[in-house]
Amino acid sequence: VQLQASGGGLVQPGGSLRLSCVGSAFSLDRRVIGWFRQAPGKEREGIACISSSGVSTAYLDSVKGRFTISRDDDKNTVWLQMNSVKPEDTAVYYCAAARYGRSYSDTGLIPSDYHYWGMGTQVTVSS
Repeated sequence: VQLQASGGGLVQPGGSLRLSCVGSAFSLDRRVIGWFRQAPGKEREGIACISSSGVSTAYLDSVKGRFTISRDDDKNTVWLQMNSVKPEDTAVYYCAAARYGRSYSDTGLIPSDYHYWGMGTQVTVSS
């Protein structure tokens, strides 16, 4: 496994979680990184992505204003800060990396745009 997502767990509606994506013997530097989620019986959907510079980000409409993606290449880590979570945010969350050098403008929230995937982390929003 080259990417590892962590930080999931059980959280109450309205609460917060911070997910981490760490590269293991795999540099995240100069790669577009995305966060995805997959709920039972549903297709995997892209929820956030960040450019290699960290300057540009994009979000799924349903998480805009609640989730924030960020990165620190010195720590080889990308985070997903999840605030004001809702029961519909319950899913397994995955991070993924695009191929080295792939431009941000050519990369979106589509799973097929990403080449490297890690094991997911379960997020359950429930009271």
